[in-house]
Amino acid sequence: MSRRAPTGSDCQMLAEAVLQWYHFYEVPPDDEASRALVGAALEFFHDGYHTTEDIAVMLIGTYIGIWPTKFNAPTSAAIH
Repeated sequence: MSRRAPTGSDCQMLAEAVLQWYHFYEVPPDDEASRALVGAALEFFHDGYHTTEDIAVMLIGTYIGIWPTKFNAPTSAAIH
């Protein structure tokens, strides 16, 4: 299955989904967490989630708070 590269507007949507995760859990942005969350958001995008809301919901449901982004954070493939 070929993966389409995100466009500029897709990247903005992915970033907004990550920001919604931070807002939902009321934690300040963190470089390590952001790397994990952006990677997961990109995987969700490739899995067919193409809206900010869908990806934010997947991030919020998968990464419950800040700690799952710190220690061996699962990929979306590990969750399915």
